[in-house]
Amino acid sequence: MGKDNNKEVKPKKSDFKAFLKKRAPFYLAAISLIVISAYGVLSEKNLESFFPEFTSEEKQIIDILMKYDGPNETGLTVIKAIENKIKDEYPDEKIFDNKKTKVELDISKINFDEYQVVLNFQSHKGEINYDWNVNTSSKKITSNNPESKHIIDLVDFYD
Repeated sequence: MGKDNNKEVKPKKSDFKAFLKKRAPFYLAAISLIVISAYGVLSEKNLESFFPEFTSEEKQIIDILMKYDGPNETGLTVIKAIENKIKDEYPDEKIFDNKKTKVELDISKINFDEYQVVLNFQSHKGEINYDWNVNTSSKKITSNNPESKHIIDLVDFYD
């Protein structure tokens, strides 16, 4: 009886701790791969990432233009059509990640409820200019050059 009481009771190792110790490097590697791949997807630039900060009035004008999705209000938006056009021009490049890529977006007031929106896309191979008039009360968009008209036509007739 005396011998049993003098024996030190060793704490039983946790099965969970042992499990983690054996597999911790694998879990760490798996988590690292997930984080790295998610970072690449989340940090990928698009056209909108080049836009400057807007006042609330300018944001309303840009939203009317860029979120315009045709007369039936379904399908392709103006911003997606522009991105697709740019990606077609630069098929083998991540053009929005290129350091030489610049986007200028200017909004000018024409009259009480009409604004001119000019978007200039510049890259190492050239530039594309878009020019629209946006009426904030009627939400009507008018193209001022052939490139802009082509984008609006794409959006209007997209199935």
